Order: sequence, then C-alpha cells, then structure tokens
Amino acid sequence: MTMSEIRLVNVFTHKGRGGNPCPIVIDGAALQAEDMQAVARRFGHESGFVLPASGADSDYTFRFWVPRHEMEMCGHATIGALWCLATTGRLRADQVRVGTRSGPVTGYVDRPGSPDPAVEISQPAGKVVDVSRQDEEDVLAALAVTRGDLLDLPIQNAVTSRVKSLIPMKSVEHLHGLVSDMARTEQCCERIGSTGLYPYAIDDQGARRFEARQFPKSSGYPEDAATGIAAAALAFGLLKNGLVARDSRRITILQGRAMGSLSEIGVRLGFADDRPVGCLLGGAVMLMDTHVFPD
Repeated sequence: MTMSEIRLVNVFTHKGRGGNPCPIVIDGAALQAEDMQAVARRFGHESGFVLPASGADSDYTFRFWVPRHEMEMCGHATIGALWCLATTGRLRADQVRVGTRSGPVTGYVDRPGSPDPAVEISQPAGKVVDVSRQDEEDVLAALAVTRGDLLDLPIQNAVTSRVKSLIPMKSVEHLHGLVSDMARTEQCCERIGSTGLYPYAIDDQGARRFEARQFPKSSGYPEDAATGIAAAALAFGLLKNGLVARDSRRITILQGRAMGSLSEIGVRLGFADDRPVGCLLGGAVMLMDTHVFPD
C-alpha cells in the first residue's frame, strides 16, 4: 500500500466540540479498495477518499468506506473532504461537482477571508413514505418501545441519498432513553429496506431545532454522533409532517448528545414555486490530527 496522509477531522461540531470523527485522504488515487477499507477499519469511522474525476461532468470523485463495506454516499465525509481540500489550497473553485456512487453532489465553499471555510453540499429532493403496520411493529420492537412513546405521527422511510427510518419520539427524554442493539437494528433495517434507524424529537419547534440519534444498519459500530444524510432526509420528513414551514430558513439537527459528543447539523430546504427541489447540508469542521498510513 502506498503511504498516504490522513487528516482526521471532526465534522458537524457544536460550539467547537463534538462532531463526527472522519479520516480523510485527499490523495487517494493510488489506493485500492482494500486499502481504503483498511483505513476505515483502523480508525473505526466512516472515511472519505478524494480521487480524480471519472468524467467531464465532475471535478472530483469521492469514495466512502466504513469498517465493513463501501458506502454510496456519506454527508459528513463529503463536507470534511471539501474542507480539507480548501484549507490545503487544493480546491479548484468555490463551487465544485463531486461524483459519488449515489449520484452527483455540488459542494459550496464560502471563504470570507477566514482560514476556516464554511462548506455546504447539495442533496436532491427527499422522498418520504409511511412504513407499513408490520414494518412499524418491527421498528418498535428493535428499539424496545411502544407506540405510546411516540408522537402521533407516522414512522417513515425517507431518502435523499440513502434510506433512513424516521421515528418521531414523544420527547427529547424519550429519545435519550433509547438503548441500541446492533444485531436487532441490522435485522430490522434489512427487513424494512433502510440503512439506519433515525429517531428524532422536537427540541424547539419555533426555532426549527430538533434532536436525533442514528443507529446504523451495518457500519460496525452501534451509533453515530452526526449523520448528515439522515438529517437531510429528516428535514423532508419534518416538512411533510408540518413540523417546519415551507421556507428556506435553517433547520438545526442536534445529534450525539447520548454519546457525549453533541453535534450540530444545518439543513436549508430549497423550493421552486413552493415545490421542494432539494436542500443544502452543512456544518462546522475541525482538524484533530494527521497520520501517515500505513505506519
């Protein structure tokens, strides 16, 4: 394996703390698939790799791995990779096109005379579907809760890039009382066609602030501190359920509190003639360390 510099960043930090750790390799062209997976296994986190563009319709190709498999898309790794490119002077422009296995993504980098650029990425319009009664029972069993622990809203499968199951908990206290079980979560997600359970609760509806937790299907760890793709899917669920107004004001998703790593994800919905057409997903990034792999 070629020696590679790895930047370990925290993405979606909240007030300079928390966030989701993510190893980023911005010179990934020489790496084979097994090398990328080895990086993810070493660090135990979703990992992002920047490769040359695969065609004329993109500026870069990004690949994403967790310890157990390759992912089609990872929101915080995409934001982290763009931030690393920008802070090392490697970003081609402030608006770039990124090819991923789930489809094209546009990255927007705002550098107002600061060494700490703000990054947002595009996601397509979300699709939100109520799950069946049987699927609902499977989700409740996986989380060891009853319908009485939920708001009077449906459990839904929602997707922008990856399908997430949205579970409307009655309160933030109910949300943080959940205990994950990796085996039950994986079995449930397999049955209902989801890549993760994403229970959420209203924190301050007027301020458009919500809390959530992510129990992934098969990432190799029981919970995520911040999950951008799930937050984007949730934003469209909130819109469908009437929990946010049909406008582009920022929606804030807090995640990771139960893990001691409180994170903050921002989503801005986009509309054309009152029709949702996509969203922008963003958050703060911090560099934690650099590594050489293998060492």
